[in-house]
Formats: sequence, structure tokens, C-alpha cells
Amino acid sequence: MARQLDEQIAGRFPVGQRLRVLDVGMGQGTQALRLARAGHQVTGVEQDATMIAVARETLAAEPEGIRSRMRLVQSDGRDTGVHFLPGSFDVVLCHGVLMYVEDPDALLAGLARMLAPGGLLSLLVRNADALAMRPGLAGDWASALTSFDTTAYTNRLGLDVRADRLDALTSTLAGIGAPLHAWYGVRVFTDTAADGAELPADVETLLAAEERAGRTDPYRQVAALLHLCGVRGGGAP
Repeated sequence: MARQLDEQIAGRFPVGQRLRVLDVGMGQGTQALRLARAGHQVTGVEQDATMIAVARETLAAEPEGIRSRMRLVQSDGRDTGVHFLPGSFDVVLCHGVLMYVEDPDALLAGLARMLAPGGLLSLLVRNADALAMRPGLAGDWASALTSFDTTAYTNRLGLDVRADRLDALTSTLAGIGAPLHAWYGVRVFTDTAADGAELPADVETLLAAEERAGRTDPYRQVAALLHLCGVRGGGAP
């Protein structure tokens, strides 16, 4: 996931350019902090008080140069227009958020407005076209059958959430002025791994297999998650 994002950034912006990054629904700030360490100016938005407290604690332990490049805002991701001017960012991240939003179109339109021309919108969503894979591979045939014709599912936290279809998001991104530029599959082979499972000794080989599958049809089409990259104004890099 991080490698895919870095690839898109490297292909779109000059080497060494300090980018203005907005991470909406940043959670504990792992991705935001990684980008700040890489030299970018990062603003993280998170609504959950516990999550943003963890992010602040982690950031406090960083060197001053990194702390000065990162700003944390406690807010709903749908309120970006309240805090920021249109076109204020080169890169906008929204990873693992859309599944909690019943109607994401307004959120996505707001995020697209935050992008400067040529800016990159990075989304990580649950793949609605592959919802039957996890229960099917676990031998839960009844749940697999009910997963084919729905976008609703229960996540590992026990929450009832929703997934997105690639074709629907492609249409949405075109409609908000940030057409789909590239997409990848995430967790093609590893979605059924238990939470907290120990990493295998050949983890680098595993990651290489996941990376290859995430870029290759038909494997990426059945990934648990989809990583979509839209570009404000479209066009090739």
C-alpha cells in the first residue's frame, strides 16, 4: 500500500518536491507520519479522540523538524471545507474511511475540491465485488452466498459497514473531477490471516507476491481492499 502510494507520488511530482498532504481519517497517524518523515508538509484529520491522542503522543516523540511539518486537526472528514481552502493540497489520502460512510459521494466531492490541479486523491476501500471471498475461503458457505448481491458486511470489529464497487467509484471519481488514474488490489492472499498473527520467516517473499498480485489481473479483482488513485483534472503524469 505504501509502496503503491509512493510510486504514484514519484510518477506525478518532481523528485524532492515538498508536497502538501491531507490525510482524512488518519487513525493513529501512521501514514501521515511516514510522509512527514519523508519531508512533506502533512495535515492529519481524525474525528476519534482516542486515535488523535495516540497520534499526538507519537508525534511528540519525533524531532522538531518533523513535528513542524505535521499538523493534527480533530474533525469529521466531511468538514474539510470548513478548515481548508479549495486547492490547498497536492495529495489527499482517505484510507479505510469510506466503509463507515453511508453515502460517500459528498465526502469524496469535498476531498476533490481540496486538490490543486494535477493533485492526487488516494482511496483505500473495501472491495464489494469480492465480499464472498473471505467467508468462502473460511468454509462459511451460507455467508458467502449472501455476500454476492450486497455491499454490506460485518468487519472484524463486529461493526456493520459497507463496501464499494470499482465501477461505481470510477464513475464517481470522473464526476467529481478526479478521474481514476490507477488502481491496485490490497490483501489478495493475506485477507484470511488472523489478526496479530506472527509474520512468516519469508515475509519479504510474501510481500513480493502480494505486490505482484495487487497489480495483476485477475488477482487484483478479488482483493479484499482496493487502492484507487484519482488525479484532479485527469490526464497522464
